[in-house]
Amino acid sequence: MRETHTAVVLFIGDRVYKLKKPVDLGFLDFTTVAARRSDCVREVALNRRFAPEVYLGVGEFHGPGTDDESEPVVVMRRMPADRCLSRLVREGVDVGDALRAVARQLAARHADAPRSREVDEQGTRDALSSRWEASFAQIRAMVGDGGLPDGVAEVERLVRRYLAGRSPLFDARIEQGRVVDGHGDLLADDIFCLDDGPRVLDCLEFDDRLRSVDGLDDAAFLAMDMEQLGAPEAAAYFLAQYSEYSGDPAPPSLRHHYVAYRAFVRAKVSLIQAQQGTPGAEAAARRLVSAALRHLRTSSVCLTLVGGLPGSGKSTLSGALADRLGVTLLSSDRLRKELAGIAAEEPAAAAYGEGIYSPEWTARTYATLLDRAASLLSAGESVVLDATWSDAEQREAAQRLAGRTSTDLVALHCRVPGDVSAARLDTRAPGASDADLDIATAMAAKEPLWTEAVPIDTSGPLESAVVQALAAVRPWGTSQAPVFRRPYMEPD
Repeated sequence: MRETHTAVVLFIGDRVYKLKKPVDLGFLDFTTVAARRSDCVREVALNRRFAPEVYLGVGEFHGPGTDDESEPVVVMRRMPADRCLSRLVREGVDVGDALRAVARQLAARHADAPRSREVDEQGTRDALSSRWEASFAQIRAMVGDGGLPDGVAEVERLVRRYLAGRSPLFDARIEQGRVVDGHGDLLADDIFCLDDGPRVLDCLEFDDRLRSVDGLDDAAFLAMDMEQLGAPEAAAYFLAQYSEYSGDPAPPSLRHHYVAYRAFVRAKVSLIQAQQGTPGAEAAARRLVSAALRHLRTSSVCLTLVGGLPGSGKSTLSGALADRLGVTLLSSDRLRKELAGIAAEEPAAAAYGEGIYSPEWTARTYATLLDRAASLLSAGESVVLDATWSDAEQREAAQRLAGRTSTDLVALHCRVPGDVSAARLDTRAPGASDADLDIATAMAAKEPLWTEAVPIDTSGPLESAVVQALAAVRPWGTSQAPVFRRPYMEPD
């Protein structure tokens, strides 16, 4: 026998019998036989989409000599316990092939899953926000005056901030057909890796709205579970495989957000189980809240300004920082020449403040830079902006943009001794920047203070500067959650 917060599962011979508990948990009500019977029928029908030969039908348990109504049960074929995905992971078995097969099957099911206006409505930002808020309320009601688990208050704050600025992202997901009637409860305990392919069991059946989710949200449940089993690399691999099979270009921030959401849902379930007396459930809830917090911190959308005079190493640092974080890099030098209709490497040298470096051209360049950043930030993409940022008005415009898009703003000011920058400019190969020592000297004479920026010493090894920058951009550390990168996909 095994027990969950909603069911008792009996393993007898080559059969499995699943009985619904007569409980009312707020988000489901199984207190009547009719409700339990209806849910059993629904469970069989929905799970046959994923494993038709496993779900045999609905049976009944009843006792002799009683007029009590018989108890409905879901009847299933018993799967081999030694092929359970969670067991394989715990035993250290390489499950890469199995995860790739699950990702492919899930993407295929999502591709032909039912879609409708009702399904799409559950993929909006407001619908996701409502699910988060419901979980917050349920946890607060459960703990009462006992106090929230550590981290819940910060989870609430980070969730609300992310969702506040990302409405265009969720609208785009709906337009792309990413919201589907999916599985809704994808756990490693319910996946069996057989020789002829995986069997995925136990989809969420009691509320269609909770099963109508973004396909990435569906996949994130298993990624979260793999992390909890101590296999974060496998979790990231599974999400990458799912994204490749589904052709999903979602930003890494959304992947982290959905993993966090799934961890928090499981934390809520663990607290319910703790109240039902399940050993270890309270400790599991604390671990899951911590996991949600790690991913929400990593999912925070950030606008990073990397500024400094010519020769300060700002472009080199910008590129290294964007690569380390897996975020988008925009360069004012390249954008300026794009607006002028010339190639980035084509020289366009001019005297200080003239040509395409006149105040008018510079204002246009920065305005376009921030416009492009705005679109990316609203779509969940963190951005590094490589520019001098020597004008206070341009820095204030970036700050206003961060406020409009509920985005974190970090400013980094690259600094080096004058002789170091002079030597760099003297030996620098031709590139997107046309600034020489005379331009740098003229700019230095007019450079105002930038007190709100974090000074970065770029005179030493690049890695040293990167470490300084990472400490400012990710003060909680960069190893708490994996960096989810998009899989490489060939263009159509």
